[in-house]
Amino acid sequence: MESDINKLRLTDAAIAHVKKIREREKLAGRGLRVSVMPGGCSGYSYKLDFDDGPKAEDVVLDMGGLQVYVETAILQQLDGTVIDYVSELQGASFRFSNPNATGTCGCGTSFSA
Repeated sequence: MESDINKLRLTDAAIAHVKKIREREKLAGRGLRVSVMPGGCSGYSYKLDFDDGPKAEDVVLDMGGLQVYVETAILQQLDGTVIDYVSELQGASFRFSNPNATGTCGCGTSFSA
């Protein structure tokens, strides 16, 4: 069976920015929860949030010293997804590159599968 670590990846820039936010918000010790929620322009929306720890149904990934929590039920939707943090003239944001998305919208955080 393929390792869960191959299902989702954060770039070094994304990991560094999450750690920076966690430090600024005084959330030491918390991990990053990556979720997929119904809604958004295309049917599903990505959600990033801090969490105190994993739940029973979570897979825990260690990415550059950052604990990442993902529900087992959504791993298939995130298979091969890369989360990056990009800073451009028009602003900075997390970018999701999901090979399973059959459609996306302009907001960059909504997809259909």
